[in-house]
Amino acid sequence: MKNTYAEVLKLAEKYKPDMSRFLRDLIAIPSESCDEQKVVLRIKEEMEKVGFDKVEIDPMGNILGYIGQGKHLIAMDAHIDTVGVGNPENWQYDPYMGYEDDEIIIGRGASDQTGGMVSMVYAGKIIKDLGLEDDYTLVVVGSVQEEDCDGLCWQYIINEDKLRPEFVVITEPTDGKIYRGQRGRMEIKVTTKGVSCHGSAPERGDNAIYKMADILKELRALHENLQDHPFLGKGSLTVSEIFHTSPSRCAVADSCWISIDRRLTAGEDGELALNQIRNLPAVKVAGALVEMYTYERPAYTGLLYPTEAYFPTWLIEDGHPVCYTLEDAYKGLFETDPVVDKWTFSTNGVSIMGRYGIPCIGFGPGHEDQAHAPNERTWKKELVMAAAMYAVIPSVYVSKYAAQMPEDTKNLVE
Repeated sequence: MKNTYAEVLKLAEKYKPDMSRFLRDLIAIPSESCDEQKVVLRIKEEMEKVGFDKVEIDPMGNILGYIGQGKHLIAMDAHIDTVGVGNPENWQYDPYMGYEDDEIIIGRGASDQTGGMVSMVYAGKIIKDLGLEDDYTLVVVGSVQEEDCDGLCWQYIINEDKLRPEFVVITEPTDGKIYRGQRGRMEIKVTTKGVSCHGSAPERGDNAIYKMADILKELRALHENLQDHPFLGKGSLTVSEIFHTSPSRCAVADSCWISIDRRLTAGEDGELALNQIRNLPAVKVAGALVEMYTYERPAYTGLLYPTEAYFPTWLIEDGHPVCYTLEDAYKGLFETDPVVDKWTFSTNGVSIMGRYGIPCIGFGPGHEDQAHAPNERTWKKELVMAAAMYAVIPSVYVSKYAAQMPEDTKNLVE
């Protein structure tokens, strides 16, 4: 394999200008969640140009490019939607026109996570150029709506497209490391009710905002006392939104509700997190309603595929065959040992491994701290590294580790 690794690296470096151009093209197309059609069509054009065997767009709008026809089905995933720009004044460069020099590319989605899509497509070209097809079928997925509802796309792919790979490489940014898990998350709504009256005599009413004030203090204290885990880290919560209703600015508020972003570590699940809030004294005194949000927003194709806003934690063992696959590929290509770690944020793995038990492993160009940030950037050398990794992962797996795959992969957080 040593000669193969050298050839792969040489080709990946050769295609750096093509990858840079393709990434600039994708960044230039605004593609927030539920508005990804144009970027999907641009990806389809590039997949066909570099020689994918088959390219499909499913009814949800996910794009799936296939290489090979072997018995081992392997998937690689990049979500191709982005968040918005935020305050344009915080950007040094236009978020869509971007910026490029010899080392970096700047623009919305550069790290999170259009760069991963670019490296996957050119890994496909490297596989074709070098004849690295083996007894595997590789499906490269550009998934939609992840920023709105992580994992929803893969609920659809698994349940409706009937695609169930042996494992999935998540190409979210990993800072050059290999990631084998993440905390889960959920979106929680807490509502208090009151009675409105004229603001000149507030004692005649019942102010829902005041009821919420006591709950907010107790939520802040709850965050400090959530469970910890030596690898995944601590559970967390933050109040991310607050709303109210009132007849006017001259009236007592008759309802108030907040949104909570709850991150779940090992040993925590949705019911536990809801009950922790329901059992707060201020929640009980206020008679507040605590519930999970439901995501119900149609894809750009018009398809509506509702789900509850619960995204389970997942973690695979360090000695899992897919961990060894990526570690071997990394060491073979770069002649050094990789760092194995975990994501701080959430990925489509919440469905793939969290809901369905299909093992996930992460390696992607870009850095987590660039996600959703102004002047978001990625590094060209990481696009090259990732393309090389993606090109050799399937053959390393088939030749060394496919026979060692367990029938079921244990989620270590349960």
